[in-house]
Amino acid sequence: MKLTFYSNYFNHHQKALCDCLHEKLGDDFTFVETEPMEEFRSQMGWGKEKIPGYVLKSHLGEEEKKRAYDLALESDVVIIGTAPEDLIEKRMEEDKLTFRYSERPLKEGRWKVLVPYLAKKFYINHFSKRKKNIYILAAGAFVSSDYAFLHSYRKKCYKFGYFPAPEELSFREIEEIRKKNKTMKVLWAGRFLKLKQPELLVYAAKRCRDVGLDLRLEFVGDGKEEKKIKKLVKQQKLDKITTFLGFLSPEDTRRQMERADIFVCTSNKLEGWGSVIYEALSAGCAVIAPSKAGATPFLVTQGKTGYVFQSGSIESLADKLRILLSSPGAAHELGRNAYENMARYWNPKEAGARLLEVCEKRLAGKDFYFDKGPLSRAEKIKENWFKEKL
Repeated sequence: MKLTFYSNYFNHHQKALCDCLHEKLGDDFTFVETEPMEEFRSQMGWGKEKIPGYVLKSHLGEEEKKRAYDLALESDVVIIGTAPEDLIEKRMEEDKLTFRYSERPLKEGRWKVLVPYLAKKFYINHFSKRKKNIYILAAGAFVSSDYAFLHSYRKKCYKFGYFPAPEELSFREIEEIRKKNKTMKVLWAGRFLKLKQPELLVYAAKRCRDVGLDLRLEFVGDGKEEKKIKKLVKQQKLDKITTFLGFLSPEDTRRQMERADIFVCTSNKLEGWGSVIYEALSAGCAVIAPSKAGATPFLVTQGKTGYVFQSGSIESLADKLRILLSSPGAAHELGRNAYENMARYWNPKEAGARLLEVCEKRLAGKDFYFDKGPLSRAEKIKENWFKEKL
């Protein structure tokens, strides 16, 4: 089987999965990079990994570009992420097996279909191809619902996501690291942007302190909202228990997750996936995740592999944080369950093997989905799926 994966640029979110595909397929696997990485991504520590030999940089010259277009037509299977749509134009004419690796197209809102040039784009790229031999690798739980609204790819969506490097330490080793924490450590990581809403954690932590709960609060990252959050921490009189660690590489951020008892993600619905949720679960943290982040419904089962709070709600977040701070044993068990679930199902090796099995079945004309985990059917989930239990 010859498989080619197209995306804008090669990075650590894709490398582990691509390594697994290359291990299985050898020279029959190619990753095509269609543009250089943005400067702000490079400044975040992306692109530091050694570029493997299976990566073709089609933006470097005409010869590489031609090879990219040739592969799009001659490959048995193509996966296309953020890449020029004309790469698969001829492939679609020949109705060859293709997977669209996609976050939700309408995360900003369904108003987008009312914008003429976007409506035309949706029609050409999706609606007109809906009956072709093309399927969706849904990097987020709301992808299927968005495409259903566009009358595209109904019952053709697979659960998927991004698969950074798996956790290297055993859960027992992580336990030993966390035993050094004198106070339960609560971690937040990401860019300080409005969509990330770090202020929610500050307010929730204050409510927990007001009822006598101890914690240590740590923030990893930098960004436009950083000064505002530091000021808020002082206003809420949390500065003595809060540490801002600044920008850290993806590897060093993972080390902080291994030290943390609880990880909190606070992003709004613009978080199409939420790789920090994936990474923190993999590191065996007790994760509290927002209901509207794309990864949450796929990866977090309430009270079993993590806690879900109502996106944007300080009260809902504070309630989940109080539960875990009041019961270190419950937080520990939540982290163990999360670690085991990720190690069994949601990791690059398992995702890669399942993807290849689905490809083989589809090439043989068989309709096939796994029962659970990656490459199971991604059913329609509405943004308001989550309801607090009364």
